[in-house]
Amino acid sequence: MQLTEGEIYHVYNRGNNKQPIFIRPWNYPYFIKGMERYLIPYCDLLAWCLMPNHFHFLVHANKNSIPIINDGSFERQRFSQAIKQLLSSYTKAVNKQENRTGSLFQQKTKAICVTANPGHDTTAFHYIHQNPVKAGLVKRLEDWEFSSYTDYLGSGKYKLCNVKLAHERLAINYHRFAEESYRVINFDVEE
Repeated sequence: MQLTEGEIYHVYNRGNNKQPIFIRPWNYPYFIKGMERYLIPYCDLLAWCLMPNHFHFLVHANKNSIPIINDGSFERQRFSQAIKQLLSSYTKAVNKQENRTGSLFQQKTKAICVTANPGHDTTAFHYIHQNPVKAGLVKRLEDWEFSSYTDYLGSGKYKLCNVKLAHERLAINYHRFAEESYRVINFDVEE
């Protein structure tokens, strides 16, 4: 995963063999604490959603995302190292909780630059928030606790997103945010 400063990326991964990654209700808040610890210092998070067997992030690569660090015998960008640390620490905790071993996530976390095509960043933003409704987990976007949707309504519990930067970078009508968010958007992402 190679990021360029100033670009916006749709970052996602899922459980090995599409298995659940959030097994117990308390796994969601635990993962979110990991996002705060490992991810937030190394990017501007614009949107996120945790689903039972996968996650989505919309990130803006900033100056903290791109420095190269040496991780043993590997060199990688700081953001890639942060993702690795987040998933590794979470996997260890779930493996201990479930008395299991092995990897929880697919090997490669994907990062697709969505600023390369006009409008894809905004489409990805809405797509991420629509996931729980499309999956039938809730009927209303604001009812899914584990996404950044409510941050943009002003009632978010976690407040991980750089909402100011999202206002500047994304073509979203914030006066009609809720209405725009409920529109059906077709966006192909390999899940």
